[in-house]
Amino acid sequence: MEINKRIEAARISMKKHKVDAYIVTSSDYHQSEYIGDYFKGREYLSGFTGSAGILVIFNDEACLWTDGRYHIQAENQLKGSEVKLFKQGNTGVPTYKEYIVSKLAENSKIGIDAKILLSSDVNEILSKKKFKIVDFDLLAEVWEKRPALAAEKIFILEDKYTGKSYKKKVKEIRASLKEKNADYNIISSLDDIAWIYNFRGDDVQHNPVALSFTVISEKKASLYINENKLNKEAEKYFKDNKVEVKGYFEFFEDIKKLKGNILVDFNKTSYAIYEAISKNNLINAMNPSTYLKAHKNETEIANTKDIHVQDGAAIVKFMYWLKNNYKKGNITEFSAEEKINSLREKIEGYIDLSFHTISAFGKNAAMMHYSAPEKNSAKIEDGVYLLDSGGTYLKGTTDITRTFFLGKVGKQEKIDNTLVLKGMLALSRAKFLFGATGTNLDILARQFLWNVGIDYKCGTGHGVGHILNVHEGPHGIRFQYNPQRLEVGMIVTNEPGAYIEGSHGIRIENELLVKEAYETEHGQFLEFETITYAPIDLDGIVKSLLTKEEKEQLNIYHKEVYEKLKPYLTKAEQEFLKEYTKEI
Repeated sequence: MEINKRIEAARISMKKHKVDAYIVTSSDYHQSEYIGDYFKGREYLSGFTGSAGILVIFNDEACLWTDGRYHIQAENQLKGSEVKLFKQGNTGVPTYKEYIVSKLAENSKIGIDAKILLSSDVNEILSKKKFKIVDFDLLAEVWEKRPALAAEKIFILEDKYTGKSYKKKVKEIRASLKEKNADYNIISSLDDIAWIYNFRGDDVQHNPVALSFTVISEKKASLYINENKLNKEAEKYFKDNKVEVKGYFEFFEDIKKLKGNILVDFNKTSYAIYEAISKNNLINAMNPSTYLKAHKNETEIANTKDIHVQDGAAIVKFMYWLKNNYKKGNITEFSAEEKINSLREKIEGYIDLSFHTISAFGKNAAMMHYSAPEKNSAKIEDGVYLLDSGGTYLKGTTDITRTFFLGKVGKQEKIDNTLVLKGMLALSRAKFLFGATGTNLDILARQFLWNVGIDYKCGTGHGVGHILNVHEGPHGIRFQYNPQRLEVGMIVTNEPGAYIEGSHGIRIENELLVKEAYETEHGQFLEFETITYAPIDLDGIVKSLLTKEEKEQLNIYHKEVYEKLKPYLTKAEQEFLKEYTKEI
């Protein structure tokens, strides 16, 4: 098998460098969640295509760790290879770091690409046992026809889309650095850099960012980026804003020269960066930009709400097309994916999809991050079909999931869908005291599924970037602890689901805006405003399982959906939407 040959080639390289293990992550030089083709070494070596996972190659075995979103997918893709799957998050399953520590003896040598591996992970391993780290790029030696580093042009966003200029943003960052007594802020996370400088790029598929680093101090801001990415407009913009532009790889040499107090987020910093600056006083803290960009300003909120209306209209057009045409027998998962993508491309200000569309029918939807193949894609027939999709536009970023019930569907699928809906509605109507985190609220969405022994192996919600990455921290909603409280202006998804292996998958997802509710003698209370507008398929709801309050909540939401979306629809689509937003 080709994968086994690649693993063996890796071992030959390891032997040359005299290492006992080599760690390959799913990241890049910036700790990005989604990465360019140049960095997809874990996929190349293991055959597993999911976005998250760690591959560790030892002399006698190769092991892959991935989370619950990908357990089914990984099992299928690793079949026939020597790669052993560790189902991360399951009881009794060690982490990759724990496994390395238990397997390797003292003074063993571990190979890594230090520009990629997270500094906190390396330091955790080194704190457990005396190992030696050997820094080399194994992939450069074994990956035949490795793709080149991305080199796409960037573009500058106008203030009417950002709501805040670079100068205002850097002023806020410098104020935060002064508070923390930091002389420098080293930032390698691409979404932070794009947000600070108000540019966007195309170096990572469906993520409008550009490969770059930045160092900000009280008097100076240096941007490290391949200058071929800059057009004349960008060059003038950086010059006018007194931003020093330097070569991408000059960053690693320049940071060695820094002296002083350096604020750096260890959770977003590679071991190479950590090693280069470790002799300084390091302030391990969240980048100020990460916190600032999570709070959407008035312009961003208004634009986001507007684009969600247009995006929701595209979902209605898709739903109308699907419900009226699937019985003709010529719609597959892949052709349905192409349909929704084409509808988004027609919306003014469209830039790209916000992530690869998940178009999944029947049992395929039980794989949370399923990707429909172009050839031999499943035909959509009577049954349950899940669509998770979104777009990036000049006015904002969208992420929505709807599950559609087509023709004759089993009772259990409808029951599961209704339990998911109940959880989604419960979280949507939550009122909570300022200081609450997403961890405090997660049970609201899971409670009805947990009552019948069902869980979903992922978070309930994630932050969403503005014309940026669809997954944006620091806030989120999940039952694993997250210390970031939910605050006014933050946008987070609400997407509980039920994934029954071999049968069906269900997810319903809206985006929520955190806003003030009221203040009492007990403190300031917050609530959510739903800013996603699209019908929830009434064909999949067991009405008897809904309370009066839940029915009223759904009816109010559907009334708003109808009023907001009907101006963007044809008469036939309006009638269709009227039927699917009727009171129950």
